[in-house]
Amino acid sequence: MARIKTEKNVSRKEVIVTKAAALFREKGFKAASMRDLAEAVGVEAASLYNHIKSKTELLHELCFSVANRFMHYIDEVEAEKITAIEKIEKLMRFHIDEMVHHYEEVYVSDREWKHLADPYLSNYQNQRRIYRKRFASIIEAGIRNKEIKKIDAPTAVLIMLHAVSGIESWHRSKQRISAEELEENMITILVGGLTNK
Repeated sequence: MARIKTEKNVSRKEVIVTKAAALFREKGFKAASMRDLAEAVGVEAASLYNHIKSKTELLHELCFSVANRFMHYIDEVEAEKITAIEKIEKLMRFHIDEMVHHYEEVYVSDREWKHLADPYLSNYQNQRRIYRKRFASIIEAGIRNKEIKKIDAPTAVLIMLHAVSGIESWHRSKQRISAEELEENMITILVGGLTNK
């Protein structure tokens, strides 16, 4: 029977999770089957169950590993003694980098989380809400310090996060600019647009 091929320092489960992210992005969580996943990994469907319990477990793992990375990073940024604009720029660069280099995982966590079951669904929704509130509070601090224009902070967060999710079209583009140019353009437009000059 075929074995799951792994690279150095990568577990079989990690290989399965990575392939699942690509599959869920391509077909959607509902339409993707364990048979599809087994085929992508290169094994019999039955042997997948030696490593995972279910398709739902994979979605759970994908969503929460992405959410935890974002929460961990905002913890670090909030603790830094830098201006609100610098904090926002760091967060945006992190978002862009994640969307460029971990596109499939981030895409799935952003679009397919609705298929999580409770209590995971409510927990995940709560994490998303908390993250947006914390991001908005950084903008609000910048408004109070007169670094940032008077705007509605929650709306600004939504616009910025939706702009980053639009990187999906950059991935599909046949004539795309480099990831570095993309990042610099987005920072100039999104962060530069907030600055109270």
